[in-house]
Amino acid sequence: MQALDNLRATLCTQIARMGGHSPFYTAIEGMILLQAKTERHPTHLLHKPALCIVVQGEKWTAFGERKLTYRAGQAMVVGLEMPGTSQVVEGDDASPYLSMVLALDQAIMREVAETLPAPLPPPPQDRGAVVVDLDAPLLACAARALSLLDTPGAIPLLYPGIMREIGYWLLSGPEGSALAQQIAGTVPQRRMAGALHALRTQFAGPLRVSDLAAIAGLSASAFHRHFKALTGMTPLNFQKQLRLMEARRLMLAGPLSAESAAFAVGYASASQFSREYARLFGAPPRRDITRLHTPTRR
Repeated sequence: MQALDNLRATLCTQIARMGGHSPFYTAIEGMILLQAKTERHPTHLLHKPALCIVVQGEKWTAFGERKLTYRAGQAMVVGLEMPGTSQVVEGDDASPYLSMVLALDQAIMREVAETLPAPLPPPPQDRGAVVVDLDAPLLACAARALSLLDTPGAIPLLYPGIMREIGYWLLSGPEGSALAQQIAGTVPQRRMAGALHALRTQFAGPLRVSDLAAIAGLSASAFHRHFKALTGMTPLNFQKQLRLMEARRLMLAGPLSAESAAFAVGYASASQFSREYARLFGAPPRRDITRLHTPTRR
């Protein structure tokens, strides 16, 4: 596809100018460029509402029990803040994995959804992230957004317009109803997002599903079902991943013992923390942190 080739060429040009190591943070807030070879270990991070466009190669991301695979010419669209695990599975020195991430402005997406000529039907099922095929208009929008990096002074004036175009093509596409529910946000979905935000910001405290359900305006049982449908995991597993990811960040940032990190994120048992840490990251805390601090050659 010519539009994909054009985007790839523009992306490679911008990455070459930046030098250094991936990820590349750009002058456009929320735009990140990525270049990688096949990864031996998954990465773990908190995903925020964003459009993750693959220009070359292939990657998968898992949210709890739900695993999404996306490759060149496709994008993963995330509508909620959720912890996830990702791994590049196609990319090498000659043909590295290339992608760009665009944070989605939910106010703009909501504005676009409200001005579409026909109301979007309810989605067949609730999902916090979906994979979409990219057509020529969406790819052209991404290429124009990248080109704005050459004229930084034009970014504040022109980029919001490109984001509106992106919103239109996403919301008018096959996954438009699902994206409108999560990114544009109906009132019930905004309340659900508020419950997720409360869990994300208070993960070190005790989990009270009844309190989260009240924020969402649902019964505890309905909240539990809806939560798992959206995120692919239970509220308890969601909290657990947030705790473990934060503990890992704390240990990477400074000389903090596994026991101190465990207590800092809300664990009462250091041994339970170590077991669950190894289950998520593939190695006990000390070994994992040592590996992450050791440069690897591939």
